[in-house]
Amino acid sequence: MTTLVWDYLTEYEDEREDILGAVDQVFRSGKLVMGPSVSGFESEFAEYHGVAHGVGVDNGTNALKLGLQALGVGPGDEVITVSNTAAPTVVAIDGTGATPVFVDVRREDYLMDVEQVAAAITPRTKCLLPVHLYGQCVDMAPLEALAAEHGLKILEDCAQSHGARHHGRIAGSMGDAAAFSFYPTKVLGAYGDGGATITSDAEVADNLRKLRYYGMAERYYVVRTPGHNSRLDEVQAEILRRKLRRLDGYLERRRAVARRYAEGLADTDLVLPSIAEGNDHVYYVYVVRHPERDRIIEALKSYDISLNISYPWPVHTMTGFEHLGYSRGSLPVTEELANQIFSLPMYASLSLDVQDKVISALTEVLRTV
Repeated sequence: MTTLVWDYLTEYEDEREDILGAVDQVFRSGKLVMGPSVSGFESEFAEYHGVAHGVGVDNGTNALKLGLQALGVGPGDEVITVSNTAAPTVVAIDGTGATPVFVDVRREDYLMDVEQVAAAITPRTKCLLPVHLYGQCVDMAPLEALAAEHGLKILEDCAQSHGARHHGRIAGSMGDAAAFSFYPTKVLGAYGDGGATITSDAEVADNLRKLRYYGMAERYYVVRTPGHNSRLDEVQAEILRRKLRRLDGYLERRRAVARRYAEGLADTDLVLPSIAEGNDHVYYVYVVRHPERDRIIEALKSYDISLNISYPWPVHTMTGFEHLGYSRGSLPVTEELANQIFSLPMYASLSLDVQDKVISALTEVLRTV
């Protein structure tokens, strides 16, 4: 059997009774849209993060887009973020009519280089959008200081950082709002698409609730635009409620896998993940680095191991974002990393046998490249 970067089937077998119980509960409830499972999950998810409000939406991209709009971001504004991220981060900014502005990342941990942000701020800057990438947090204190100095908003992209902490503060609690994805591969994943935006600002939460429901405050009457149909599905919400109770256990198991990789690959020339000072890493993905990345991935196919690259194309180099005007070489660290990084299998139910298989095969391949 091919070893994949992610697989949910073992976890499903372990949790099948509870997952199917969630589906049956919703189907028997008589309320299939915006019912008690959505409202219950919103409340519990917000409480987990120590914030006042949670607003469930249909996917992580809209969690970002609606989060930006709820914070007042729109055409003519600029949002500072990174290019070393999943494309939806930038798609969401673009979708508001605002302009994405990129800063480079740090070579050691692949996170936003916050020392570059001040120089990127212009009179049009409205929001800072740090991406808590791969499972650990951006250094937030400098961004909070800049936001206070320039009157900017902060929207945290937490799609890859459920449960991560930075100097004890949980990802999603450090900005004006935070956006999460519950795509199945995530640390807290649904059985389909889903997302949420959380905040402690009552006005922002009110904006979010209207935005995700056509701009309506009550049925049939639109009070603001732009409105969307971006509601979190009731079935996915009930599944997420139940999985949320197991989230800390998922984090423990991911960290155990990461420790095993670190021990097993310590004597190779692979560059292993670096944990930034003050961070508690949750290892959404286990990203390593090597100048012979492509040869390694190709060689591992003979061991029936299929790996992933997160991400092979920096967003600013994609033809869909040519209009932003970034040339090759404008973000040198991001571009260098894109040629070297790749992800090892990482999920909470990853077996010891598969971990050993990956470590053994990688160690053999690295001797030959």
